[in-house]
Amino acid sequence: MLKIKGKIILASASPRRAKLLKELGLKFIIYPVKIKEERQIKQGCAKLVKRNALRKAREVAKRFKRGIVIGADTVVLVKKRLIGKPRNYREAKKFLRLFSQYPHWVYTGLAIIDIERKKCYTAYDKTKIIFHKLSDEEIDKYLSRNLSLDRAGGIDIEGEAKKLVKEIRGDFYNVVGLPIDRFKELWSKLV
Repeated sequence: MLKIKGKIILASASPRRAKLLKELGLKFIIYPVKIKEERQIKQGCAKLVKRNALRKAREVAKRFKRGIVIGADTVVLVKKRLIGKPRNYREAKKFLRLFSQYPHWVYTGLAIIDIERKKCYTAYDKTKIIFHKLSDEEIDKYLSRNLSLDRAGGIDIEGEAKKLVKEIRGDFYNVVGLPIDRFKELWSKLV
């Protein structure tokens, strides 16, 4: 991975994003920020997730004099319906039923800000997922062991949810929360 002099700051509390960045060889600090994420898809999911990622990165960048800030935002779209993080078991079950019935798309927006050089880059990726048809019993069994309220759609694609998936079209890591190829493209612009 590219070497950058100075501090790298991840504007996210996602342990999955942190793990992927570590696997890319980056050393960084985690500085999550609370913003009210937009959830209106009037201009499309791509613009929405890029805007949210940029808002997170900018909010963190305000608090440092130098460094590289990485922001990200992930949402799931099913039949023109935006799915975020489930609030509870009931909502997680509802989401899984939807995923079982219809293909869905995972969108992740990325923003990278070089504070000192005043450079900002954004990108997004989308991945289509098709689940197997699941019964209520299969959904309950999965959720009893894998209730994930801290991720879009409530699915741990890198864990037990792999068994629920019939097909993934696109970047698997986008579904985890950090599209690796898109990230590398943005990162290369910092040099």
